[in-house]
Amino acid sequence: MSVATENAPDFLVLTVIGDDRPGLVGELAAVVAAHQGNWLESSMAQLAGKFAGIIKIGVAQAQAAKLQQALLKINQLKITVEVSQTRQLLLATRRLKLALVGNDRIGIVKEVSQVLAHHAVNVESLETHTSSAPMSADTLFHAVAELTAAESLDATALTRELERISNDLMVDITLDESISHN
Repeated sequence: MSVATENAPDFLVLTVIGDDRPGLVGELAAVVAAHQGNWLESSMAQLAGKFAGIIKIGVAQAQAAKLQQALLKINQLKITVEVSQTRQLLLATRRLKLALVGNDRIGIVKEVSQVLAHHAVNVESLETHTSSAPMSADTLFHAVAELTAAESLDATALTRELERISNDLMVDITLDESISHN
């Protein structure tokens, strides 16, 4: 093991769920800070009265186990901790953004994700929600995804297949490629 790897921080990826209440995020943040953890990324929401979140924490390897133990002792929260010591390799990748809107129905995410997987496109983030359609009582499904793919991606074939399923699903799908590459 190289010296650089020995001194590299661990990354803890937490999934958190529990009854929503004031002060919950502050309690999590206090435990992280008390163990010299660095709160790097998070996505949290209140869903059906539950607090749900995913959090990426950077922490020195010497503190990682103690931080994990302290997190698991927080009352009224179910916390799962995964440890990652690996660094994501910075490869030349294409960055894409997918937006979808249409009448809500079972299977939309499944159909779109199968097309993306078929083209070896990775979903980096996915946000979805429903809303009432203007001028009707229909429910609309909205999704926005940040994607990455290899430089060799056949964007024309991907777009063609997304257009095909958008007709089948009766949704509008747009796919835009970011200018910047990693």
